[in-house]
Amino acid sequence: MSNDYAIVASGLTRRFGNNVAVNKVNLRIPRAKIYGFLGPNGSGKSTAIRMLCGLLTPSEGEVSVLGLSVPRDAEKLRHRIGYMTQKFSLYDDLSVLENLEFIARIFGLDRRRRKTRIGENLAKYRLAGFAGQRAGTLSGGQKQRLALAAVTLHGPELLLLDEPTSAVDPQSRRDFWDGLFELADQGTTILVSTHFMDEAERCHELAILDKGVLVAAGVPGDLSDNIDAIVLDIETQQPRRSRNTLEQAGFVRAVTQLGNRLHAMVDPGLDEPVGRLQGMLDDAGLVAQVQVTPASLEDVFVAATGFRNGAGG
Repeated sequence: MSNDYAIVASGLTRRFGNNVAVNKVNLRIPRAKIYGFLGPNGSGKSTAIRMLCGLLTPSEGEVSVLGLSVPRDAEKLRHRIGYMTQKFSLYDDLSVLENLEFIARIFGLDRRRRKTRIGENLAKYRLAGFAGQRAGTLSGGQKQRLALAAVTLHGPELLLLDEPTSAVDPQSRRDFWDGLFELADQGTTILVSTHFMDEAERCHELAILDKGVLVAAGVPGDLSDNIDAIVLDIETQQPRRSRNTLEQAGFVRAVTQLGNRLHAMVDPGLDEPVGRLQGMLDDAGLVAQVQVTPASLEDVFVAATGFRNGAGG
């Protein structure tokens, strides 16, 4: 049922001259869930989000957001969504309270509603003690909380967040995601783009984009379970030599070094993969222990993108 989805896109495409930034992407994003766009810089994440919120007109394709056609109904949609850019976009010279007052007026909140919602968000996002402080003097994590407080003042049904945690510390990222889960539990649909694997794993569902193409989509755990490769862990005291040896085999698709361990992906149809790799290392005089290991989301990404982007980032 289309009512089960906040966003439905078919053949979503955007060209800039001869460059195809987003290429025939199909999406079905369920309501009240956190849906992730995972991909490196230049994969089309930001362009796709800007089309979904009506800031860019698609070159091709059809888009429905909260039951409205985009970009035709973009003005109607504006009051039902929140869009948070990667770069802090509030006013550095205004105080925290002044920024929230300004945003609340933009969204047309009346005086009583403004006072109530600003008070609630100052408390919710731990900003009450900074209300009189200029936004430009806040830390990265505080700016992030202020941006989220501002973008949720009008109670949007849908939040579109473009790499919102790219410039904050790990603890601030964790706190930010706790806030997203709370919003989703309250019925808000959230679309968030990221290039962090740990954040992608937090999403209820995920789309992996590579050079404008949607190359995989689904629940993160299901994507890992259905990876088109066998993943092996190799413990060795000679990781560089071991890696060079394994990379000589045509059935080895990718090898990544993790300290004194290697993480390898081989062809899914390979017979006795543990024995094959162990034999190669033994023949080379290298002491190692090989075992099959569950695939990580990073493995899924590397496999989905055809091993073009390397294995380890």
